[in-house]
Amino acid sequence: MEDLPEVLLAEIVQRITRTSDLNSLSLVSKSLCEVEANQRAAIRLGCSLFSATETLSSLCSRFSNLSKMEINYTGETLSFFSYIDDSGLSCLANCKKLMSLTLNSVPSITSRGLLSVAIGCNSLSALHLIDCKKISSGEWLEYLGWNGSLEELVVRNCNRIRQPDLLKFGPGWMKLWKFEFESKVEIDDMLGFNDPLYDVHNPSACDFLCDNLKDLRLVHIQARSELRLCLLLEKCKALEKLCLKYVVSLTDNDMIALSHSCNNLKSISLWLMPPQYVADDNDFLYIPSVTDHSLQVLALGCPMLQSVELTFHEGTFYLPDIGLTLECVRILIQSCQILVLVLNGADFFDDEGMMVLSSSPFLETLELAVNDQSGD
Repeated sequence: MEDLPEVLLAEIVQRITRTSDLNSLSLVSKSLCEVEANQRAAIRLGCSLFSATETLSSLCSRFSNLSKMEINYTGETLSFFSYIDDSGLSCLANCKKLMSLTLNSVPSITSRGLLSVAIGCNSLSALHLIDCKKISSGEWLEYLGWNGSLEELVVRNCNRIRQPDLLKFGPGWMKLWKFEFESKVEIDDMLGFNDPLYDVHNPSACDFLCDNLKDLRLVHIQARSELRLCLLLEKCKALEKLCLKYVVSLTDNDMIALSHSCNNLKSISLWLMPPQYVADDNDFLYIPSVTDHSLQVLALGCPMLQSVELTFHEGTFYLPDIGLTLECVRILIQSCQILVLVLNGADFFDDEGMMVLSSSPFLETLELAVNDQSGD
């Protein structure tokens, strides 16, 4: 094996996909160890990582061509000292080719450690932050916005990163093709929620461009915050996939903005909040978030639409008016080439609805479900 050309050894290594086999192969000879290290493009760290800072530093030195790394402590019971902290994360600054980084349930990482990665890894194009309790918005977000090459940004359940903070990303929005933001808020706590930071007299707070954004997912957010949904959707000219899950204050106006701007939209998933109610002469008026009009303008403005999901919160079952009727399904079927239709908790859909669907020449997948009442 020692006499084989390095090019041939590299070809052998590239054909091996199992991590355990690659680890064993690297022990065969010094040449294979070096070739395997140069070929390793992705690693995943988690449960078996002890002396985290030293180990991560060693790994970064050995695998100099890493382009993807995931640090995942989900469900682990390791002692606190075993977790990677800011000093350990700063070792990634030596991985100049790093393009993708995922931090999942890493409790010791703060914004300082993330800033060191942002400065050192100039090729970083994908960043996923999930359940990172100590990371807040700060210089790392501003740096990536002004100097980075980030194309994919996912932020889930990071309590210290708030919705208005995302404005700090500035010109970075222009480069993004995928964005996901989810706040960890219970549905019951969102009912009646009104963002105190929303300034009705400042409609231009969302003054950035996002012409390249194709995939957008927003969960448990306030549509009338500084990062206003209506203004954001107006700027997403290239949007192809949209998921809005339990968005407070979502209205027909947001859907109208979507239909006017996102002609390339192919997939939409709407998880709708229960209608809000207001008192009127000792009676209650239920105001739905979106109505059939939303789906009508969406169908007319987004002719490439192929996949539609409508999910209703379990509390909607007992309300007299949920805003959407069977007519919205009829509109979609007649105006767009719908291939996939998912209706979750849609109590308006009955035998007549099945007759409507029978006239669709394009439908390939139909899913009818009852909401699991978990909000997930």
